[in-house]
Amino acid sequence: MRAPVGNFDSATPAPEALDRLVGPVAEAVRAWNGPVPADQLLYVDTDPEKADTAVFVETYGDDLREASANCVVVAAKQGGERRLAACLVLPTTRADVNGVVRRHLGARKVSFAPMDTAVSETGMEYGGITPLGLPEGWPVLVDAAVAARPWVLIGSGGRRGKLIVPGKALAGLPGAEVLEGLGVPLGGAS
Repeated sequence: MRAPVGNFDSATPAPEALDRLVGPVAEAVRAWNGPVPADQLLYVDTDPEKADTAVFVETYGDDLREASANCVVVAAKQGGERRLAACLVLPTTRADVNGVVRRHLGARKVSFAPMDTAVSETGMEYGGITPLGLPEGWPVLVDAAVAARPWVLIGSGGRRGKLIVPGKALAGLPGAEVLEGLGVPLGGAS
């Protein structure tokens, strides 16, 4: 099947590509009961050596600059306790951790989680972390611009491969909350 975005050799419904997904992501696809059928979650194979955004877009299609989303793990601190959350924003923006995220989570301080924490807590590879299959109870903050996209390219949990899913599927994930202004233009407020 042809991918709805990008220039990929082929796209496979994620339920037929479980062996190419890391454990937590494969389990999330197996248990899928989101707002779209599971076969609308598509897996595409990608070269992990071409993961840098500029090279990735050059290799797989310029339309991916606007049809992709980055998933970042943040640590919110309040009253001596730390809580992890995920933020999903367009690649032309960055998560407003010190404004929108901090206020939404009711935290005193929010920062990007260290790489080793993000990897160990999600069970995913750095550079492939995705909102599908995150630990139960995690808030998943989705920028409204991401949720509004017909198709969004996201990580697959590993460095190799990506998922292409409808934006409304991301808005329907467990723990998901769609927020206006979550992603701020690069060079904007932090």
